[in-house]
Amino acid sequence: MDAAAFTDLKKSLADLEQRVASQDTAQAARLERIETRLDEHSTTLTDHSQRLTEVPSTSQIVAAMEQLLQRTMASLDERLTTQAHSIDVLKTTVAQTDSLLERVLESLDSLQSGYGDGEASQDPLVANRSM
Repeated sequence: MDAAAFTDLKKSLADLEQRVASQDTAQAARLERIETRLDEHSTTLTDHSQRLTEVPSTSQIVAAMEQLLQRTMASLDERLTTQAHSIDVLKTTVAQTDSLLERVLESLDSLQSGYGDGEASQDPLVANRSM
């Protein structure tokens, strides 16, 4: 092998080593970026997993809704019972008022019939009643 070919071979080998070193550096940098992104994704995944464990399950949500509905229905039932009682009291009061009013009117009628024609016209209550 002559010296010129040997020099060319050494130069080619040096160039090749430089390209390999350059590729090695580029691949190392790329690998570092990939590992950084992988760490970021791992952190994000951990955060999401933790938040996911904090979210109530469907059965927990359904149980809470059932409990809320049960309390609402109990409250509604209580209010309806109170209103029904109030209506019964009102009916009783109206019936008593009607009965009392009927007795007052009967008393006025009996007073009016007890008075003579002249006496009835002098009593203002009886005179107003006959009009």
